[in-house]
Amino acid sequence: MKRTAVLNVVGLTPRLIGDHMPRLRDYRARHDAAVIDPALPALTCTAQSDYLTGRRPSDHGIVANGWYDRSLAEVQFWKQSNHLVGAPKLWDDLRALSPSFTCATLFWWYNMYSGATWSVTPRPMYPSDGRKFFDIYSWPYELRPELKRALGEFPFPGFWGPAAGVGSPAGGPDCATRWIAGCARWIEEHHHPTLSLVYLPHLDYNLQRWGPVAPGGGPDTLNPSILPDLRLVDTLVGELLDFYDARGVQVVVLSEYGITPVRRPIHLNREFRKRGWLTVKEELGLELLDAGNSRVFAVADHQVAHVVLNDRTLQGEVQELLESLEGVSEVWDFATKVVNGMAHPRAGDLVVFSKEDAWFTYYYWLDDARAPDFARCVDIHRKPGYDPVELFLDPAIPAVKLKIAWRLLQKTLGFRMLMDVIPLDASLVKGSHGTRPAHSDDWPILISPGSLPRPILSSTDVYGILRDAVAG
Repeated sequence: MKRTAVLNVVGLTPRLIGDHMPRLRDYRARHDAAVIDPALPALTCTAQSDYLTGRRPSDHGIVANGWYDRSLAEVQFWKQSNHLVGAPKLWDDLRALSPSFTCATLFWWYNMYSGATWSVTPRPMYPSDGRKFFDIYSWPYELRPELKRALGEFPFPGFWGPAAGVGSPAGGPDCATRWIAGCARWIEEHHHPTLSLVYLPHLDYNLQRWGPVAPGGGPDTLNPSILPDLRLVDTLVGELLDFYDARGVQVVVLSEYGITPVRRPIHLNREFRKRGWLTVKEELGLELLDAGNSRVFAVADHQVAHVVLNDRTLQGEVQELLESLEGVSEVWDFATKVVNGMAHPRAGDLVVFSKEDAWFTYYYWLDDARAPDFARCVDIHRKPGYDPVELFLDPAIPAVKLKIAWRLLQKTLGFRMLMDVIPLDASLVKGSHGTRPAHSDDWPILISPGSLPRPILSSTDVYGILRDAVAG
């Protein structure tokens, strides 16, 4: 077997590879490259599952980054157990070919309780008194203290939230991605995996914050705000390319999706509520979505929404509404889900995609004063949908950084506190993903040390390319 590292450079597309990314531009020029007709939905968990199983959500079950659990009547996002993936993974198949095969999965999703030899993933600790401590999970367990001794604490605020992609007390703009790269080097030096899967998320943050294209510019005019990010990622990837090359490890570079400019959020749950289909319950004067008692609601995830019909008699009316909304591109019923590999019980009864310049919020309240307390926090598990507004600090809060300092002092002193500094203004978001971009320059890319069968790959083709790269 040929030792291989797969660098998952999140958000990388042909449009971005140019003068500001000289190492990646040169690597692409010296190797075979193809675009990937993106997984649908073009989301982290679905794309990675397509890549690592060679199958679509109808088989592996990962219909988005989260979904509605009908038995619990709860929306569940960002769960990490590999048991959720209903198909064998790449490392399972390669180990069957060679019992000596080993694999390190470093911050790829569904990283817990898998057949990988070494795993590292973000995992906060939640004591019963309500506090939250940033940390990582590893397997084997002894890997965690070894990595923390070598690299320091994982800079979790730089991985997601308002501090991600910007300089902060957590570190430089690329601190989380650089820590993951350091983790990959440490694992290689100490354990020499046959296959290393390395997640490099830095581009994801400011491409969503500011958008990839300059305001008012054409599609080929990159936003000046993201150019430093392109250079940072290019430097980091270049360092890894040199490191692995010196150790005789071949490198595959790929990405999961491309991020396109957006200008309009779509609030599906507010539309359903106005029609009396969505139920909320009051707790402490604030409103919570009551999914189990709602006749219709949407689990929003970037540019896709899984619409759940607890009252199936409304399907025609709901579908007609969705198709009439400005910014909606496609509505999949059951027959269309079958054709597109989305016929899984976890999928919504209707699956809705936005147009390229729009995205779906999870918002369901009609008055911001009634929004749940977690809406103004970075809280990826309580929110019944994905919230990119967590990348921003609320501009309406005077001296917001002083408020953060005060909240951190309260936490240090052992008091309960709410880090309520996230705005409720969805118009702040300027980039998104999930639907299929119109231009292949905005599709994900794969750069291979070996020859590729076609210039355009399907998301499920990636599995065979990675398998063959390792197995020969």
